[in-house]
Parts: sequence; C-alpha cells; structure tokens
Amino acid sequence: MPAILQLKNIHKAFGPRVIFDAANVTLNSEQKAGFIGRNGAGKSTLCKIIIDQEPADAGEVVQSADLRLSYLEQHDPFTPEETVLAFLQRHSGHEAWRCGKVAGRFQLKHDLLEARIKSLSGGYQTRVKLASMLLRDPNFLILDEPSNYLDLKTLILLEEFLQDFDGGFLIVSHDREFLKKTCDHTLEAENGQLTLYPGTVEEYLTFKQEQQAQVLRTNQTIESKRRQLQLFVDRFHAKASKAAQARSKMKQIEKLKPIDIAAAQSLVQIKIPPVVWRQGTAFRCEQFAIGYPEKLVAQHITMHVDHGAHVAVLGDNGQGKTTFLRTLAGDLTPKGGTFKWGYNCEIAYYAQHVVSGLNPRHDVFTHLESQAASAVTRQELLAMAGSFLFKGNEVKKPISVLSGGECARLCLAGLLLMKRSVLLLDEPTNHLDFETVEALGAALRQFQGTLFFISHDRTFVNLVATEIVEVKNEAVVRYPGSYADYVYHLETQVRQELDADTGGAGAKAPAAKGPSDYHLRKQREAARRKLTGQIKRCEEQQDAYRKEKQALEAELAADAARWTRELADHLARLTHLLSDEERRWIELHEQLETSAP
Repeated sequence: MPAILQLKNIHKAFGPRVIFDAANVTLNSEQKAGFIGRNGAGKSTLCKIIIDQEPADAGEVVQSADLRLSYLEQHDPFTPEETVLAFLQRHSGHEAWRCGKVAGRFQLKHDLLEARIKSLSGGYQTRVKLASMLLRDPNFLILDEPSNYLDLKTLILLEEFLQDFDGGFLIVSHDREFLKKTCDHTLEAENGQLTLYPGTVEEYLTFKQEQQAQVLRTNQTIESKRRQLQLFVDRFHAKASKAAQARSKMKQIEKLKPIDIAAAQSLVQIKIPPVVWRQGTAFRCEQFAIGYPEKLVAQHITMHVDHGAHVAVLGDNGQGKTTFLRTLAGDLTPKGGTFKWGYNCEIAYYAQHVVSGLNPRHDVFTHLESQAASAVTRQELLAMAGSFLFKGNEVKKPISVLSGGECARLCLAGLLLMKRSVLLLDEPTNHLDFETVEALGAALRQFQGTLFFISHDRTFVNLVATEIVEVKNEAVVRYPGSYADYVYHLETQVRQELDADTGGAGAKAPAAKGPSDYHLRKQREAARRKLTGQIKRCEEQQDAYRKEKQALEAELAADAARWTRELADHLARLTHLLSDEERRWIELHEQLETSAP
C-alpha cells in the first residue's frame, strides 16, 4: 500500500534529554498500529509532532495528498453549556441528522443528544470526542491514550468501532488487551528510535525477546572464538615458526566484532513489603448509603469482605465507583446505614488524582521518606524506589521534572511503603506502561492484605481480582460470576445494541451514488476482519470456560465433601456458557465462509 505518512530523521530533545535521534517510520492507510514504549519514551511527543502541535528540532513529517488525518483531542473542545448535538454540529459543520447518526455509533442518542456535555461522565465525554473525530471523514486516526479513564463498556464500544474502521490508525495505549483486539502492527519508541513491526503487540514482544536472545548467543560465540584466538597469539607470537600464524590470528580477532546491543532497560520488579496476615471479616456494612450532601449515589448496600480478599469494583463511569471507594477511605461521610472495618485495619488510599498532590519542591527520596512507615529502613526505601525504576541518582530527581508516568510510579511506591493492611486503589494503572502494570498486578496478587481497586485494564483485573463488586443503578452488589463472565456479558450487550442500531430504521441520508467496487471490496474485507476477530475471541472465551470447568470438576472429584448446591449451579452455568460459545463459534465460521470473495 502507498505511504500516507512518513517521519524522516526526526530529532527532538528537551534540554539535555534526547527523546528522538534521527528516528524514521513510514505508515500506510491500511496499518492499524499500536504505539508502545516506556513512560517518557516520547509517544505523546511524537503524536503532537505529527498533528503539528509541537515542532521537531530537526527532520520532517511528510503527509500524502490523500491523507485525511483526525485525532482524539486531549483537551475539552466544547463549551460548558454546549449540548452533544450542538457541539457536534458546530465542530463538524454537518447537519443534525448526520451528527446524530454518527453519534449513535457510540450509543449517544435520544435524550443524550440534548444533554449538556459537561454533565456527562468522562467516558461519555470521550464518546462525544470520538464522534466529532469521525465526522471529519478521516482515513487515518491518531489516538493518544484513548483508554485512560474509560469504563469497560465504552472501551468495548471503541474496540468494535476500531475493528470496523475503514482506514489506518496509530494508537498510544498501555492496555495490552485493547491493543491485541484492535491493532495488527506495533510501533515502539525506544532509545531514541522507532521500530515498526508487522504484527500484534504479543507477536512483537516475542520476536524482540527472540532477537535479543539470538544476539546474546552470537556475541557469546564471538567472544569465545576471540578468547581461543587470543590464547594462540599469546602463546606463539614470540615463536619464529608460528609468528606468521599469530599475525593472521590477530587479524581474525580484529574482524570479530560483537553486535552492538542498545543499553538494556531496567526491568520493573515490584515487591510489596509484607503485612500481618489476618483471618475473619475485614469489612462489613448493612443498609449502607453513599453519596454527596446534595445527591444520593447508592443505597441498601449490605455485604461483608474477609481479610485477604482482592475486590475489583467495576461498573460504568458515573455510577459511583469512586464515591464508594472515597466513602470506605473516610474521604466522604456515609449517607445512611452502618459500615465498619475489622480490628486494627489500617488503610492506604490511592486517589484517582493523587499525582496532583505531590510537592514539586521535594525529590523522589524525600517524598518516599515522608510516606514510609516508621519501621521502614533506608535500605528498604531504596529497594522500593529501585523496583519502580528510581535507581542510583534517580532518587535525587526533583518531582517537578518527573513525567506523568514517573509521578504515578512514585505515588504507588510511597503508598506501598506505608505497610498498611488495607489498600484502596482508584485507577492505579493510568499513565503506567503495561510492563509496570503487569509487574504491579503480579505483586498485588501476592499481597496478603485486603484490597479494593477500580480498574478497567482487563489484564490487571485478571491478575489481581478474587472477587467482583458491581456498582450500577444506585446499587453496589457482588457479581455472581467470574471476571471473564462479566467481560463477556458486557461484550454481548454492546454487540446487541450495535446490531439493533444496524437493523433499525434511522435517519436517512439523501440518495447518493452506490458504492464503488473498491469500497465494496473494502467493506467485505472489514467484515471478514471483524468476523475473524470475533472467532478468535470466541475461542479464547471457550478456552477460559473449559479450563475453569475442568478445574472445578477436578477439585470436586478430589474432595466430594466440598460439593454444594452453589457449586453445582456454577458448574451447570459453565457448561451452558461453554455450549453457547461453541454454538456461536459454528455460526461465526459459517458467516465467514459465506463472506468469502
């Protein structure tokens, strides 16, 4: 495919810190690329250079004449009183029927079109931005961290849209699942360079590991050969009969050059300080009500949570997840009922905007020292700093020069050094690269204390959660199934809503020429890509249900005394869900076969 966007010899530095050094990449109109890299590697900077919001120090951005570029704006382009429809009309210049039709793709319809945007949750405000972006009729999209602060339902909706999008895009994201479901190419920013790989993020990371291992093996072989030759030279260089051979060996040594390896990046390895292990009830509430002085958010909440539970608090944005956590943290006063923490429960709370509370005059070490429990030694503090990539002189860095990701890591490190037995974490994975997300998830999985957390990162929730609580329709209740069940339920709901929209009557555009053969072919290709993706997700879901079912059957077979009506119902439910997925897999394959060109 022809190049639609080229970056040539891009150089960018902030003071002495070089972000890009003669970086190059070429993108075409068909590539759906996930943009990855460590925090501070320059991903957002590159996006700003592409859309001309920030200049490069050197190099050029070459855009094809065919390029129709659109990007997801990070700031709010709407006025405080503007409604969804009014903003879309003003921002795009299109008629109301077209704005309404495009907004409907993101489930913005009926009363929502006349709602003030500022009154909507962050997830719905992002949907408005996505609709405005699509109304520009783009063929290439730039999305910088679109998944931050999105609820899972909106994230699934965005995935469905991107899988159907007839064009290319570049997405900065630290959500591995999101990238897996939407991107077929991977772009990485590392050590000032850009690497574009024709495969998914999983395939790229595997390829990268294999390449690094191959280089190490090659260098080991070269070094071994050099040692052998050097031994010969050292032994015989002074011997007249062997002098010519020794000189020959010296020339061979000079030619044996090891392959240059870029400076290895430190691995994130997080170890949470141990807390006292307890049994019994950690938290109990009855007829509990939460909200604000002027607004009731949820009521009639009755539940108890045992020590050691890791509770994922899930639900759409605006339903009250943060309100629930703030009330548990003592940041909000309950509006009714009773709740009580267990004996000697000490709480540490990571708020969604905790980064803004950092003191810019402090350095990394000073902040960690101020947060750490009195029993924490200097060595423990430095070890925790190092596990969050603040090593050596990095602990002396002023907070004022840290990136958003570095500030988030610093806040988490300080929180863990408190050595509290209860952690309340509100969106702890925002602004973290997925290596740090997964390292944090692995560490929290081993945490012996009690944990309540809000996150829409599926990899993180899968790693950490042992229980699920859903906040929805003024209620906070335990979700009866697994996290896989929860995600599948939302995916099914989103698809049903989208299918209903497709099949229903809507505002009609004026009569126009039929689509060209080219566009028909593109539509068929997009449909086949979507079916292929659905088949893959269906197979993954089958595998998850099958493994859970087999594990439960093995557990019950080993200990029949554990058999209860509840477990029997869960086993029957898994069998039914697995059967449904197998039937759906057959139907999708049939659709794929009939759509063959």
